[in-house]
Amino acid sequence: MKTVFITGASSGIGAALARTYATQGAILGLLGRRQGVLEQLRQSLPNPTQHRIYAVDVNDHLALADAAQDFIAQVGQVHVVIANAGISVGTLSEYAGDLAVFERVLQTNLMATVATFTPFITAMKDYAKVQKCRLVGIASVAGIRGLPGAGAYSASKAGVISYCESLRVELKETGIRVVTIAPGYIDTPMTQINAYPMPFLMPVEQFAVQAIRKIETGASYTVIPWQMGVVAKLLRLLPNAVYDFAFSRAPKKARTKPDDASECKDG
Repeated sequence: MKTVFITGASSGIGAALARTYATQGAILGLLGRRQGVLEQLRQSLPNPTQHRIYAVDVNDHLALADAAQDFIAQVGQVHVVIANAGISVGTLSEYAGDLAVFERVLQTNLMATVATFTPFITAMKDYAKVQKCRLVGIASVAGIRGLPGAGAYSASKAGVISYCESLRVELKETGIRVVTIAPGYIDTPMTQINAYPMPFLMPVEQFAVQAIRKIETGASYTVIPWQMGVVAKLLRLLPNAVYDFAFSRAPKKARTKPDDASECKDG
């Protein structure tokens, strides 16, 4: 039976992945900040008593490691680890107060990805040759080119893409597959606050089904939906002058006040 550990599991992409995996019979470790919401999610899943929940902030690395070790102790072999928890906020570097927001975004989106994977790697190496093992980083198309008003978010997700690529090469001979998934616009609480058009907006449950298929195959990198993958490739090919001209006039994510930044997490 497949075992899956998901951070940022209490809402959005994380909750949708949990629901989809649970319908496939997986045993889940669900980590998020909100105990009550996690419990509601667990009770809504098939066979709720077989799933474990952990009310932990991913920036508490010791508590995160303890949760990982508990899940390993409960289920033995862990087949899929998904680092999904993230913050999306508007930032402007000209404001000194946004420095703390930058740090929080980078800690939550990038450093917590590293902290999520670390407790599992040694154990996975012992059985990855005979079992499919996946470490999954949830990045974003915003990590492919820097978006105005989203410097912290774009930087953090670019970091996730590069980090997962480094880890993929490091672990190539172990049998552990590192999968990077870059969502486009997915209909979650994180995107529902955006006040600008979102092309190819995808329902979160549809995203979860497609993401799990890619995880199962061990695809090294994928953008979902595929249309945003085409857009992302074209954007990457644009000369800087053309990109700068076009996106300096594009709608921007509104700046989030530093005191409100913690309310923009997915999970």
